[in-house]
Amino acid sequence: MALTVSPMVILTIAPSGTDWGELSEVSQVYAASLSAIAVLGVAGALVYQARQTHLAHAEAARVFHRELIMATLNDPTLFPCWAPHFTSMTLEEGRRLVFVNLIVSEWFNLYRLHQLNDEALLVLFSSHFRGEAARKHWEVSRIARRELHEAKGEARGLKFVSIVDAAFARAIAEGPAVPPSAYFRDAR
Repeated sequence: MALTVSPMVILTIAPSGTDWGELSEVSQVYAASLSAIAVLGVAGALVYQARQTHLAHAEAARVFHRELIMATLNDPTLFPCWAPHFTSMTLEEGRRLVFVNLIVSEWFNLYRLHQLNDEALLVLFSSHFRGEAARKHWEVSRIARRELHEAKGEARGLKFVSIVDAAFARAIAEGPAVPPSAYFRDAR
C-alpha cells in the first residue's frame, strides 16, 4: 500500500519544475553509498566472527591440553606417554616441571593475546626465576620452545622466548635459586 501511495504523495509535495531525472540520479548515489556502507558492515561482522571462532578453537585446544596435563599429574604412570625430558630427574621433579609448564603456557597465551606486554612479562619471569623449579623447567624447555616457534613462524612466540631468556640470564647472574624445600618453614 505504501509503495502505491508514496509516488502520489511525492508528486503532491514536490515543487513544480522538479527535474525528476536529476533527483533520480541523486537518490541512486545515496542508495549506492548506503549499500556500500552495508556491505562494509557485513564484511566487518564476518571478520569479527572469524576471529571469535579462531579464538574459541584455540581456547578449546588449550583446555584439552590442560586436561591431558592434569590427567598426567593425577596419574604419574602416564608420564611415559609424553616426550622424555632431556635430563634425568625424580618423579617429583618431573611433576613440578609439568606444572611449571602450565604456568608458562598461560603467560605465553596472555602475551600472545596482548594481555601482557614485554615489561609485564619481564616482571613475572624475574620473580618466577627466583625458584629452582622454574629455572629447571626453562633449562629443559627453552630450546624446544624456540624451535617450535621458529617452525611455526611465530614472531610473537620467538619474542616471548627471547624475553624469558633475558629474565632467565638475569636470574642466574643474581645468584642461586630458592629450592622447593625452602619455600615454607617447618610448622613445628
